[in-house]
Amino acid sequence: MRHAKSDYPPGVADHERPLAPRGIREAGLAGDWLRANAPAIDAVLCSTATRTRQTLATTRIDAPVRYSDRLYGATPGTMIEEINTVGEEVETLLVVGHEPTMSAVALGLGGSGTDVAVAERISLKFPTSAIAVLTVTSGWKGLELGGAALIGFEIPR
Repeated sequence: MRHAKSDYPPGVADHERPLAPRGIREAGLAGDWLRANAPAIDAVLCSTATRTRQTLATTRIDAPVRYSDRLYGATPGTMIEEINTVGEEVETLLVVGHEPTMSAVALGLGGSGTDVAVAERISLKFPTSAIAVLTVTSGWKGLELGGAALIGFEIPR
């Protein structure tokens, strides 16, 4: 999931930017969509940026969270390395991060079973609050490029 729409208050560093009112509303809608359409989330990886933390809080997803400085400004490889550290007891993982990393990771992980129309939509734009849905069969430790199926893409509005 990409963080919700952020605000740009003067004098506030990028890492500390909060959500805009629209972002608060759309993050709540994203949480509603996740609860209605995804399996129960067992764990969350979240960037330490204020806007990602507020996005997660506003979704009202109740799962253990690990905040990682590495997810702020992460390369796709760094994000996959962070996912590789998730315990095998976790069946459903939510990652809350930033663009352009979120789209690159979703597209990069998409291998066999990927819905081509979903990949095309993500290639065009991965807007704020958007959620890419992937299935992973290899487990988190062995996840690598092409190791998942990209099966859905939701933009809560």
